[in-house]
This record gives sequence, structure tokens and C-alpha cells, in this order.
Amino acid sequence: MTHPPLILASTSPYRRELLERLRVPFTCEKPGVDENVAKRQLSDALAIVTTLARQKAQAVAERHPHAIVIGSDQAATLDGAILDKPGTAANAIAQLQRLQGRAHQLLTAVAIVHPRGLVEFVDTTTLTMRPLTTPAIERYVAAEQPLDCAGSYKIESLGIALFERLESADQTAIQGLPLLALCRALRELGLPLP
Repeated sequence: MTHPPLILASTSPYRRELLERLRVPFTCEKPGVDENVAKRQLSDALAIVTTLARQKAQAVAERHPHAIVIGSDQAATLDGAILDKPGTAANAIAQLQRLQGRAHQLLTAVAIVHPRGLVEFVDTTTLTMRPLTTPAIERYVAAEQPLDCAGSYKIESLGIALFERLESADQTAIQGLPLLALCRALRELGLPLP
């Protein structure tokens, strides 16, 4: 049985690696969405990630109307404020100094545009970072260079050592794509998953 082509509306290597775990053929395509527009227009983190996930999927679906297109967006939040990707080591150190010893949330939104409509869901993970010294934070940032990661950590590798506790329905959401809910949705759309 054939199914529509599957496209990941992302060039993120983290999301690509996660989707590869499902062993379903797919391609990746850059959505070309200006994320700053949504961030300027919306102030609520949940609204921002859901809007961006939908816009990314819709942008690629417009170019491939017969495909199943997965869009995703993620934000780390602390006290309601979004922690963007740091971009520099100094910003990563500053973010980790704010997070150390505290709990924060990671919101991961997914939108799946398909020929018959739209499926959307959000995973919320609460992460509690252990107390950290500035030298420990500096060592971590130098070792892992988490400059393209919301929250300034790569929990799938050395970043796990920064945490005391994780509360999540799906640990893959932390890396950018909640596979449990995604598998459910893709099975319902007819993709051959176990």
C-alpha cells in the first residue's frame, strides 16, 4: 500500500535523526518561515511554538500539496519568558546561570499538514537543573558548544549531567520531535509503522 510522500519541514539534524528512527522514507525541506514575525506578534510561548510549527508545515505543504508534512517548533521557558537559542558561548553561559538550580519547561509543538487536513499536538516537559557553579557551566559550554539549542544544553549527550529530574510523557520531545504522539498520528494517516 502506498502513502503520500513524507516531508519533514526542517533542516534540523536533531529532528532528522529522530524521524530516521521510524524507518519510514522521508525528505527534509527548509520551510523558509521568518520565525521573528511570530515572536514579535505573539507574546505567549505556547502560541508562538504552535503557530510556528503550523506555519512551517503549511509553507512546505503549499509546495507539495499531496504530501504529509511535519512541522515542529520548540521553546524553553523560564518564568514565562522564552529562552532562545543562545548563538554565542557568553549567551549560553548566561542562560545556564539563570536555569541552574531551577525547574523550567520545554514546549515542543508539532503540526502535520496532510491532504485531508491538519493534526496538531504539544508536548510539555519540565526539567529541573541541578545547582551549578560558573566554572562547571563554562566547562560544559566549552565541551559541548550548545549554541543552537533552546536552553543552551544538549540533553541527548553531555547535557544530561546538568539535570536532577525530567518530567515528560515522551523524552524524544526534548530533542525536538515527540515520537510517541507522532507515531500515533502517522499510523492514523496510514503510514506503515509497527
